[in-house]
Amino acid sequence: MILPRLSNQTVIVTGSTTGIGKAIAHHCLTEGANVMWHGLETDLAAELRLTLNREFPAQEHRWEITLSDLEHEGSCADLVARTVARFGTVTGLVNNAAYIPFTNLETTDAALFMRAIRVNTLAPFLLIQAALPHLAKTSGSVVNIGSVNSYCGEPNLLPYSISKGALMTLTRNLGDTLMQEHGVRVNQVNPGWILTENEQRRKREHGLGPDWEKDLPRIFAPAGRIFRPHEVAATVVFMLSADAGPFSGQVWDLEQYPMIGRNPPKNESTAVRVNS
Repeated sequence: MILPRLSNQTVIVTGSTTGIGKAIAHHCLTEGANVMWHGLETDLAAELRLTLNREFPAQEHRWEITLSDLEHEGSCADLVARTVARFGTVTGLVNNAAYIPFTNLETTDAALFMRAIRVNTLAPFLLIQAALPHLAKTSGSVVNIGSVNSYCGEPNLLPYSISKGALMTLTRNLGDTLMQEHGVRVNQVNPGWILTENEQRRKREHGLGPDWEKDLPRIFAPAGRIFRPHEVAATVVFMLSADAGPFSGQVWDLEQYPMIGRNPPKNESTAVRVNS
């Protein structure tokens, strides 16, 4: 019998009450892991609790939901401590939670810039730091969720792009040192354009119709569609699992085309494009 790929594992997934994080945590639970779900909003947590009770009856011992703001000092260590108290250990950590302000050089003040850094870069650092003693005991794995904006970024995603670029350097640095010193793997997924609930909402706010994703410019969707959250989740589960072997310090761009050196046609509209 083939066992689930994350059997006997305990995984923290931050920002997992919606979107990509929700899909990742769900896939981890399906693959046999105990999962600490994490988010901010009480209403989303309540909806998630109902969903989990329906989809995984009599398995409440395998999951828990914690709400906290990772920008606040001490919240990262507290999340790790709660997970250990609930499940006894941490073998996997997925740093997915993110703050995404749509601002540029002129519209970004110091407070907003620092919030992006604290949530998107500092929080993953502190979570890895807090979880390391437990990850080291189990030869655990970290997966950071970055963005294709790490390489440059869209004009109105300046602080977000900077924070994700820093996260990518953190991944490559710790992917080397933690593997050598503790046997802990650290990798990153850089999603491109993903059809999440929030992306659907943003496009409706921009005045697009309900079927906007079915008629995208080929420059942005050569395959005729964009990625779904479950496709990101499948990649993350592979990175967390033993199937990845000694894979560490690597960054995978989950996009349909090369990010560097690709120029759109002169008359191609970019109004619809927003990366994760």
